[in-house]
Amino acid sequence: MSTPAIHSAAVSPAGANSPADSVKDALHESERRFSAIVSSIPGLVFQMHMTADAQVVFTYLSEGCEALLGIPAAALLKDAQTLFNAMEEHSASQFRHNLQKSARQHKRLDWEGKIWIADWQDMKWVNIRATVQDLGHGAVQWDGIMLNISQSKHEKHEIEQARRDLQALTAHIHQVKEQERVSIAREIHDDLGGNLTAMKLGLSTIIQQIEGGLPVNLEQATMLQAIINQTFDAVHRISGNLRPNILDLGLVDALEWQVSQFKKQLGVTAKFVTNCHDLECDADQSMALFRICQEALSNIAKYAQADQVSVELSLEKDVLLMRIVDNGIGIAPADKIKPNSFGLRGMQERAAALGGECHIDASATGPGTCIHVRAPLVTVAS
Repeated sequence: MSTPAIHSAAVSPAGANSPADSVKDALHESERRFSAIVSSIPGLVFQMHMTADAQVVFTYLSEGCEALLGIPAAALLKDAQTLFNAMEEHSASQFRHNLQKSARQHKRLDWEGKIWIADWQDMKWVNIRATVQDLGHGAVQWDGIMLNISQSKHEKHEIEQARRDLQALTAHIHQVKEQERVSIAREIHDDLGGNLTAMKLGLSTIIQQIEGGLPVNLEQATMLQAIINQTFDAVHRISGNLRPNILDLGLVDALEWQVSQFKKQLGVTAKFVTNCHDLECDADQSMALFRICQEALSNIAKYAQADQVSVELSLEKDVLLMRIVDNGIGIAPADKIKPNSFGLRGMQERAAALGGECHIDASATGPGTCIHVRAPLVTVAS
């Protein structure tokens, strides 16, 4: 009769871990590394199942859940429908469609949409990327990440809006240029052309009188002299519209004259104040600031219903500051972003071209509007 064999666990040397302890330590180390990686990801790491009957269940959510979605992880683990309820309607429909497509084709889940954060009263753009795994029996599993892409979406929207605004402004500028060309052509044809024709006919008559030995008609010669004077006036007017001659005297004198003309034409109280009477700046900068002031005063005359206007030009540490303030009815925020507010955008574009900025705000001293223009001084090249 043979002696039965005795099976016993091998005794490890003193101080050595058993295989089970080694596995346990390796598992703890793996979990520690996974937690460290997940905590460093600026978003939400998740694992999600879809059952054969298309029910969605979250089986894992990282600590970033509430920070991203405003929803505690426990709430989503209990009911995944909470996420769908927070989504904007179109986004929820698109997400379900993408889920079903990913599950059906076993392809990567790729979706972005809007989620309403009720506690913060904020709408976020969220991006979801996940790989899919077939669990068999019609069930699938996704492992992926959710990221807040609101900032990039807003920046993209701002860039697209800026592009549309630029296109509209460019089209408006082309239209204005075309109108200016038509206006100048009409003035040249009607004023200069008409005057030159009258002078030609008058001179032809005088030449005939001289050739025939007849006395020259003094009244006719005087009329020709008057036509010549009118022609000079027309030339000055047309060239002045293209570039105001007053700018030859400098920006300060040009702005002071502009405010004075505004005061005479509208009969309102208007003043010009400056701390840089001897200012010498670049011609392009002078023209841009003059046109900004011209547009601002034009808008005040059309819309502000103001009876007091102040234009201030100051120089502070090589920076030119221009403030145009009125006590009118003010400007609504919506009016500043209207598609056809080309005058306001034109002022901002002129300031930006100088490397500066133009802000249009409510007056700080009472009713009305204040236009702030700030630009680095560009001196006259020697």
